[in-house]
Amino acid sequence: MSDTIFGKIIRKEIPADIVYEDDLVLAFKDVNPQAPTHILAIPKKPIAKLDDATDEDLAVLGHLLLKAKQVAAEAGLTDGYRLVMNNGESAGQTVFHLHLHILGGRPLSWPPG
Repeated sequence: MSDTIFGKIIRKEIPADIVYEDDLVLAFKDVNPQAPTHILAIPKKPIAKLDDATDEDLAVLGHLLLKAKQVAAEAGLTDGYRLVMNNGESAGQTVFHLHLHILGGRPLSWPPG
């Protein structure tokens, strides 16, 4: 996997508005928010997209989901939120480092795309 902007954020080479960090996961505010609350949660392990994850990634992916729940609660998203993970260019993925969009703060319509 080639280096991405998320790798640079993990290494603190470029700034980000970080809202959560531990050994496995980093969460930060999206610079181009699509909702009043728009946070990205990423594993520190470089996985380009969900299709590239393996059984070895089970623990980090589970941790990512549970931390996304925690980040949403800490952001005040008590009335609901949406988690979005795009997988591949045709699905809208633009940064090839697996990431979850945590969206909330307004009613979210369905279908999303």
